[in-house]
Amino acid sequence: MREDKKQVTSRAGEVSSPKGHEVPRTERKNREIKLPHAGVVVLVGPSNSGKTTLLDRLAREGVIRQTEAVSSDQFRMLVGDEEYMEWKNRPRSEADVLYAEYQQVSAKAFEAMEAIVSTRCRLNKLTWIDATHLYPEDRERLIRLARKAHVPVIAIVLDIPEKELLERDNQREYPRGRQRVKQQVQQFKRSLRSIREEGFDANYILKQLDEITFVRTTNPLVLDMGAGVDIIGDIHGCYEEMMELIVKLGYVRGETGLYQHPDGRKLVSVGDVSSRGPESLKCLLFWQQHCTAGLAYMIDSNHGWKIARYLDGRDVTLSHGDELVEAELIQLEQAQGTDQAQQVRAELRDFLLEAPSHLVFTQNGVRQVVVAHAGIRDHFIGKQSKRIQDYCRYGDVEGTDAEGRPIRKDWYVDHTSGECIVWGHDPRPYPTIVNDTVNIDQGVVFGGMLTAWRMPERESVSVTARKDYAEDRNSPLLRWERKRLSPPNLRKFKEGFTVQTNSRMDVTIHGEVAQTAIDTFSHFTVPLEELVYIPPTMSPPPVASSVEGYLEHPQDAFQYYRSQGVTRMIAEKKHMGSRAILLIFRDEEVARQRVGRSMLGNIVTRTGRSFFDPATEQLVLSRLHADLSADGYFERHQTEFVLLDAEIVPWNLKARELIASQYAHVSESSLVDRNIVVDKLREAEKAGRDVTEWLQETELKLANAQTFRGVFQYYCWDVNDIGDIRIAPFHTLAHSTGTFWEQTHEWHMEQNREFARISPLMMETEYRIIADETDEADIIRWWDEMTAEGHEGIVIKPETFRTWNGNKMIQPAIKVRGRAYLHIIYGMDYLAPENLSRLRKRKTSKKERHALMESALGMEGIERFVRGESVERIHECVLATLSLESDRIDPRL
Repeated sequence: MREDKKQVTSRAGEVSSPKGHEVPRTERKNREIKLPHAGVVVLVGPSNSGKTTLLDRLAREGVIRQTEAVSSDQFRMLVGDEEYMEWKNRPRSEADVLYAEYQQVSAKAFEAMEAIVSTRCRLNKLTWIDATHLYPEDRERLIRLARKAHVPVIAIVLDIPEKELLERDNQREYPRGRQRVKQQVQQFKRSLRSIREEGFDANYILKQLDEITFVRTTNPLVLDMGAGVDIIGDIHGCYEEMMELIVKLGYVRGETGLYQHPDGRKLVSVGDVSSRGPESLKCLLFWQQHCTAGLAYMIDSNHGWKIARYLDGRDVTLSHGDELVEAELIQLEQAQGTDQAQQVRAELRDFLLEAPSHLVFTQNGVRQVVVAHAGIRDHFIGKQSKRIQDYCRYGDVEGTDAEGRPIRKDWYVDHTSGECIVWGHDPRPYPTIVNDTVNIDQGVVFGGMLTAWRMPERESVSVTARKDYAEDRNSPLLRWERKRLSPPNLRKFKEGFTVQTNSRMDVTIHGEVAQTAIDTFSHFTVPLEELVYIPPTMSPPPVASSVEGYLEHPQDAFQYYRSQGVTRMIAEKKHMGSRAILLIFRDEEVARQRVGRSMLGNIVTRTGRSFFDPATEQLVLSRLHADLSADGYFERHQTEFVLLDAEIVPWNLKARELIASQYAHVSESSLVDRNIVVDKLREAEKAGRDVTEWLQETELKLANAQTFRGVFQYYCWDVNDIGDIRIAPFHTLAHSTGTFWEQTHEWHMEQNREFARISPLMMETEYRIIADETDEADIIRWWDEMTAEGHEGIVIKPETFRTWNGNKMIQPAIKVRGRAYLHIIYGMDYLAPENLSRLRKRKTSKKERHALMESALGMEGIERFVRGESVERIHECVLATLSLESDRIDPRL
């Protein structure tokens, strides 16, 4: 939009004004004033000129709402309880006091009124101000107020003859008096001479209100999303990639040569469609034609603005690829002649000059997505000014660095207004979501990708560049690679953030749990560049057990998966140990490139801490690395690393303190107490007392205590050296060549069998395949026998690592723990009928949601690690998982 707008002055309503406040010149009997959608309308005129009458009329006609009009009389009442103070007929001693009080009330009333107007302006509301506004300084304050809030301000001046004003004053309940009205008329006439130069966006001098029609305009920056929009990032003249992406998005070329979506979706460009790349002119003409036809929208941008000024004959220096656009225009003139070239120049000039600073798309009348080239502040959204236009073009910058590049500020960390903001300008290797803002400039001209963000689906679609067109040795993508291991800016996370995952799930983390997780990172975890994965939590069956006398039963897990359309499952033995993630590198040089430090790898807990002390970890890693290398594992799989999800036993290796302080102490105390009670009751029975029922109950409780002790001791043994440790991997998560989400769990178990063959530290995990009801019955028998011996239970999983029901991911695993094991979770007497009845009402829904979100986050983080993305991008997935773990959920589930 042009920045050199002309001020508009009109007499008697015959007016013309800039875009946004356009009032065409019309016949005298059909005069029309178009009101801005937001901002300030300053009524100017002496008392009795009809300001309040006009507002009442417009309210009756539905042109304005009652809440959109404020008046000085209204605020005098609010501040001082009286609309008017009569002092004229009082003695001098009283009149002076009353007049001074009136002046004080008026001053405070105007302060309060202007505070309300300022607030409404900040919220992008329209406000009419009913006051005389006869003095330039009063009008100047309102103009400054509107400019500060980036909203238009117009003046409607009521020029009524003095005779008529005096007649009206005589009819008032509280007349202002002949002298005062005449004084106001004189001051008003002086205002007429200056008001045209005061800086209003438009001013209308009206003599006859009856012949004027007022019309509300809508905000040109706000559009309905309709069937959906596809927002395309910085194209920079990469025409072939642009067309590939548009076709991939489902757009079809029609008979007119223009592309339309069969569902009625619209294309939106974040700007910078030209410069640097090979076919800027074709890209510009594509968007100019499609926007003119109403099939697309394009917003203003830094390169677009420079090309626009160049085409408008301004004195600009074309650089940073803009000179390539000039070269293409010269070639066009040589090929098609001066007239054709001049026509193209004029069309592109007007198109680029009129590009809006940003656009807001709504759904059901609610703002959903804002598109701005380089970013936007929340209180700028839906407004237009030179300051906002510059901000949206260039972003928030604070000077330049030693090489002359702008130092960009992270404006998006302060976004709190709820809309999704989609932007570009600052190339990133992959779409980056922070605080519900999405950067979709993936540096296609630098050999990266061209990305589209689809709304309301909130998903990205990308195509890869055919080559590095810019051939810039210091391109933004290369700079990103060089700073890949730089620590993240924690300000992006501490107030909350959102992680977009490839599991069709965006995970939003709120500030309070994010700050708890950040504190955990700061004090306890391994260095964040070495922590690539936190395993997800796992839920028990989502419904109360259908089998009498059980809190959890395999039948309920089978039923859940069958209801989700899963026909083939796997059951894996659940080890009673401690969860661990093993990252083992091929050599220390690979580790240095991947995590910035020479190392063989690491072994971490599910909370991100080192599993072993440093010496033990080094011994275990050295043994595993030697075994894998001797077997040729890294060469055979052509991988730089292997990432494993595993269980390490014995349980007391990590849980020794927990066992000693809780389980062992409780067990021994209970056994002693219950044995004593049993002995006393037996003595009483021998003495002839009827204690049979009491004795049976106590003997059952004694058996419960013995079961309790047996369960926690089953997975405990002495560890004298690392030869007493066993590692049971159950997921081969990734190699440097890719991840294994689409593999079956049977494939994963076969890989784990191979690890057990390679290294004596590794152990196999028993498993069974479930294909029909017969298999289900066999699994239940296996589970019964296993848990009766003291094993924890089994984990039921769908056939593949990541399974969908329609477009929703289902639970990746359900744990089914045995009756005996649950004694140490819910208490040694949990099977008592009254206790079991209460526990069967437990709620698992939050646990299920967290399991799904943490699974999606874990897979996303590993994919980013495999691709070699930045620490910050990987870290946000790990931090989000830790944040979810900080959220309060029943720890017994």
